[in-house]
Amino acid sequence: MTEHNTVLSCSPAGTPLAWGHHLMDLITKASLAEFAKAHKVEDLAEDKQFEHFAAFITLRRHHTRTFDTAEIVVGAGGDTSIDSIAILVNGALVSDIDSVNELKERNNYIEASFIFVQAERSSSFDSAKIGNTGFGVEDFFKDKPTLVRNERIQETAAIAKAIFAHGNLFRSKPACRIYYVTTGTWADDQNLVARINGCKAALQATKLFGQIEFICYGADQIHKLYNQTKNAVTRAFTFKDRTEIPAIEGVGQAYLGFVPAKEFVEIIKDDSGDDILGSIFDENVRDWQDYNVVNKEISSTLGSDRRGRFVLMNNGVTLIAKNVRAVGSRFTIEDFQIVNGCQTSHVVFDKRNSDLSNVSIPLRLIETQDDDVKEAVVRATNRQTELKPEQLYALTDFAKKLESYFGAVPEERRLFYERRDCQYDRFPEVEKTRIVMPQGLIRAFAAMFLDEPTRVTRQYKAIRDLVGQSIFKEGHRLEPYYVAAYAAYRLDFLFRNHKMDGAYKAARYHILMALRYLINASGLPEMSSNEMEKRCKEMIGFLCDTSKSDAAFTKAAEIVREVVGKPFDRDHIRTEPTKDALLGKFGAKGKA
Repeated sequence: MTEHNTVLSCSPAGTPLAWGHHLMDLITKASLAEFAKAHKVEDLAEDKQFEHFAAFITLRRHHTRTFDTAEIVVGAGGDTSIDSIAILVNGALVSDIDSVNELKERNNYIEASFIFVQAERSSSFDSAKIGNTGFGVEDFFKDKPTLVRNERIQETAAIAKAIFAHGNLFRSKPACRIYYVTTGTWADDQNLVARINGCKAALQATKLFGQIEFICYGADQIHKLYNQTKNAVTRAFTFKDRTEIPAIEGVGQAYLGFVPAKEFVEIIKDDSGDDILGSIFDENVRDWQDYNVVNKEISSTLGSDRRGRFVLMNNGVTLIAKNVRAVGSRFTIEDFQIVNGCQTSHVVFDKRNSDLSNVSIPLRLIETQDDDVKEAVVRATNRQTELKPEQLYALTDFAKKLESYFGAVPEERRLFYERRDCQYDRFPEVEKTRIVMPQGLIRAFAAMFLDEPTRVTRQYKAIRDLVGQSIFKEGHRLEPYYVAAYAAYRLDFLFRNHKMDGAYKAARYHILMALRYLINASGLPEMSSNEMEKRCKEMIGFLCDTSKSDAAFTKAAEIVREVVGKPFDRDHIRTEPTKDALLGKFGAKGKA
């Protein structure tokens, strides 16, 4: 049978190009250069930069929180025609099995998406390569794969296997999304569409997935997606039934009213339209609680002939936006958060395909750029249940001081503490590798200063529960948190620039603990003491001497490898006996 290997080639001006010619239009080239600088991948070859770029713009359709593309790019020999793989579980990007287990225990359900990307700089869409990518994805989910897999593919496939092992906790079957990204122009070529449909049919036959997508992106889509990553989330909706609230200090404008459920869905859905926009609930102190008793009642009402009463029975939604523009009844909101109403939002979104024609949602809309006003509203609208300290740590004075401290250090070693999710997205001058997320800081600090390198991965919930007690505690010096973040940044630099074997990534927190002992093995002063400030200045000075610190990181890694022995893998590294043996190397003892 003759193989139809269709290739569409088109220059920016519409002139046909040579077969498989690698030509990037000026806009794509400029976008790639800007991305590479911001994400510190400019030293990579252009084809590898493009892999990171394609991974970033496609994943951001579904995951708006900050992430490092180095964690998802898998392209190399044995990559099974896949350049990047991202796995989302309950809205979080996971990179190991421990994270899957932690999310499973926290939420008591699993909602997963698998996102695969193949990136080609060619200005063509090649049906053979599309077919290879589809087959590579199909092979990825086989118990007995037929393709050779590199280490990254093997590790990611193990995470997928762990997810499917908890199939009894699926709210719905996982989604499988495949993106084929080139710099060409997609024109719905019949042969290409047939090849894509064949790939989707093969995946459908596995009966593993609830939703399957295979999307081809060309230059126009690349430009659009990249620009969206730099802009705040914006939504437009009709808000006819409203009352304007009189002027309030610190508030630009505010309204009380109700919106049709269908209009509300337009606010909360993501750009793809197939999922809820998780990032707009980041400042809602309670996560989605799945279908507990209350949420089942909400769902039942929406599915009954009583749904018209919903507006009278529901407490509604509080939405805070930095910018609100109104033209008649048409409202546009920008950079917004739903700070109360997470449960209502999720249930309504789940029911979006039902008859919601006579359902309205109570809405309180507030425009403010005053953080004090925002935080007061968050606290006031969430008083119906007791709030744990870790749920509100982003609102505390301590978190604000951390943010200020990180931004005030000298520019050459400045980091940016992301107190509010994605707050630096609109600042292309901020190197994305220098952004420190709260979860990463908690892990690095607990590993270095609490001797907990194992629990930060295997029992992260137990570590998170220490927030407000032995982590992020009012009165603590700020320097230890910066030291932990800067040490983690320096270690990531070594991994990213291949100055340290990637096999050590599974031991990154053990390496951070060992490094602290190599710098100074004596006992730590109190976290609130002046002595701690002095100790941290010593550690900062050491870390800033790159020749000394690089050698120390290498030695720390070698000590960890010696302690772990063979096999040197995640299961043998992340154990309490390994941690205790490592502490023993420095004459220290683990905490009882």
